[in-house]
Amino acid sequence: MRMTGRPGRTGRGAGQASSGELLELVRSGRAVTRGALQQATGLSRATVGHRLDRLFRAGWLREGAGGPVGSPLGGRPAVTLEFDDSHAVVLAADLDTRHARAAVLTLTGDLLAEHSGALAVDDGPEAVLGELGRWFARLLAEAGHRAGEVCGIGLAVPGPVDSGTGRVVQPPIMPGWDGYDIRGRLSRAFTEHTGARTVPVLVDNDANLMAYGEQRAGHPDCTAFVLVKVSTGIGAGVVVHGSVYRGVDGGAGDIGHIRVGTEALCRCGSYGCLAAVASGGAVARRLAASGVPAASGSDVRDLLAAGHPEAAALAREAGRRVGDVLATVVTLLNPGVLMIAGDLAGTPFVTGVRELLYQRALPRSTARLEVVTSRLGERAGLLGAGALVVEHLYAPERVEERLSAMGV
Repeated sequence: MRMTGRPGRTGRGAGQASSGELLELVRSGRAVTRGALQQATGLSRATVGHRLDRLFRAGWLREGAGGPVGSPLGGRPAVTLEFDDSHAVVLAADLDTRHARAAVLTLTGDLLAEHSGALAVDDGPEAVLGELGRWFARLLAEAGHRAGEVCGIGLAVPGPVDSGTGRVVQPPIMPGWDGYDIRGRLSRAFTEHTGARTVPVLVDNDANLMAYGEQRAGHPDCTAFVLVKVSTGIGAGVVVHGSVYRGVDGGAGDIGHIRVGTEALCRCGSYGCLAAVASGGAVARRLAASGVPAASGSDVRDLLAAGHPEAAALAREAGRRVGDVLATVVTLLNPGVLMIAGDLAGTPFVTGVRELLYQRALPRSTARLEVVTSRLGERAGLLGAGALVVEHLYAPERVEERLSAMGV
């Protein structure tokens, strides 16, 4: 799954574009020849050449095949420019409550090596992040890449994240993680198990990163995209004009704790939360109470895959409860795509969502709305985490900082 740079604009006036801004134009596909870069930026041919030379020396840019002849009089084909994704790799991990998935990715989102296994967030951040460090070391060996080629690490977690600090903030289903220095511990774990230098670590909520990965891969033209993850808990990710909307401190999208008028006790300590009655965990508890072995959203997913009638009925009921809340979300945000993802994202649940959503939302809000299920499946969070790292490290202003640090 290849992901390219998101559309953007040069941040300076004509004739002042930096090397980083030229790289963004190439990565986004908006200008892929020297002539097109001159036209887009107003820079002279010599200045474009000088700034591109820095990117070539860094190994971030390469020449591709010749493009079409730009003049009716003929002439040599223009040489195209390409982002060289072979100069580094990204590590990514996606934590759920009871298991995790990790991978080595190219800078354009291709999967090089992947591992999934049991890993419980209840074990605490020290143990969990240390284990991820071990996974990363093994995955790099499997992918045939040196640890020194890693440019950054992305991590998706099942809780609200302050993007400024990378710390989770009062996470209902992550005991012991509140305010913990995730970036520092994961960076140390990577160094401990590989011997490599520390690298940047970016952390975000899992639904945010799933939404980011899915929107970029399957709906790049959708300017308002909402993904709802329904697994052990419930959360939503919102992507507006290609960027994740997080709110003032990372709390946007936490719809699992909207009160829906029941007396069910939620793991957050409050009563009547949506997650307490409509999450995979809630459905699992109801199944277990009736004698069906189920302890988590993943167990419900397995029962649904096997066609279990009681699981299907409860999933549809849960979908109706979530659909009732999503009617407000859709009316407020007016998205073009509403994606249902996670353990419960099968036909019974989605049917329930549609029933209440279209019944309760304004017709104008749903007239152009697509209600779809995940395209990337269990890899959405991984790919979103990898893309977050790349967009951070190759943003124009950061490119300039990194080039200066490299002495090019």
